[in-house]
Amino acid sequence: MKIGEVILPDKPLVLAPMEDVTDLPFRLICKRFGADLVFSEFVSSDALIRNVNRTLKKLEIHPEEHPYGIQLYGKEIGPVVESVRMAEEYQPDLIDLNFGCPVKKVAMKGAGAGMLRNVPLMIRMTAEVVRATRLPVTVKTRLGWDENSRIIVDLAERLQDAGIAALTIHGRTRSQIYSGVADWTLIREVKENPRMHIPIIGNGDIDSAVKVKEAFDRYGVDAVMIGRAAIARPAIFREARHYLDTGELLPPLTVSQQAAHLREHITLVAPGREELRAVRSMRRFFAVCFKGLPDYRDTRVRLLQAETFPEVNAILDNIITRWGDLPAYSSGGPAEK
Repeated sequence: MKIGEVILPDKPLVLAPMEDVTDLPFRLICKRFGADLVFSEFVSSDALIRNVNRTLKKLEIHPEEHPYGIQLYGKEIGPVVESVRMAEEYQPDLIDLNFGCPVKKVAMKGAGAGMLRNVPLMIRMTAEVVRATRLPVTVKTRLGWDENSRIIVDLAERLQDAGIAALTIHGRTRSQIYSGVADWTLIREVKENPRMHIPIIGNGDIDSAVKVKEAFDRYGVDAVMIGRAAIARPAIFREARHYLDTGELLPPLTVSQQAAHLREHITLVAPGREELRAVRSMRRFFAVCFKGLPDYRDTRVRLLQAETFPEVNAILDNIITRWGDLPAYSSGGPAEK
């Protein structure tokens, strides 16, 4: 599959951009598990052109990450175009425009999914960004603002006409946020539209290798994007690739293996950060990586309250001693569907 000049393998697996999750260390972990394309956290154009340090930090790239995309959002064309030029300096492989973030503080100000209520501005912004950069431009959006405006089939054509090189569709409306079940039928309708010739990437509720294969086989998408499921289990990329290639489900990682990968993640997070902030940045992963273990609640609380890496490592040692040979999660095979 190609996105502009970016070449990806057949049936690529993509890590979704997620705020406060897809920082450089986590992207590297997912790459090492087999993610074919990764994205930055979503980046505010306004904050970027103001040179906000925390925002600039989001743009840092490791050579191992390529191909890699920077995702930008904003509500005004001028700042978005200017931020694209700044983002180019970090040498990403593509630029992604976020027209899908449902969070109130973003969408209600007209950015992210808020653009679904102002499609003419969305199309003008997209066209201006395409003209402003030599990089492939992609878009991530939703089915529409609400159930009464599921406009994605027509919108996809208009975005393609504006010059984008690929389109990611999350199978929910903005009003759903992340509730209910993602509807992939409209994603399939976009893919089957004879006017569409750019790659279509499907997103929403992908939490197992089985669902990855179903997305390709049943809905015909060119690539599958995995989001929240990867937070607890970045190994989903390796599991999905193995299942696509062989038809066999890999066993889930054991608790010991999951702990080893957490420690690898910690070694990537620690350099250059004050220890307490680094440990706290890992808590979103600590919260879910051993979910479902028997009698785990008290240990989980201690892990979430730890403030130093020696504390974390001691707790991980205890977890390995108590549960090390158990599966760290369900494999997501047919029995769990």
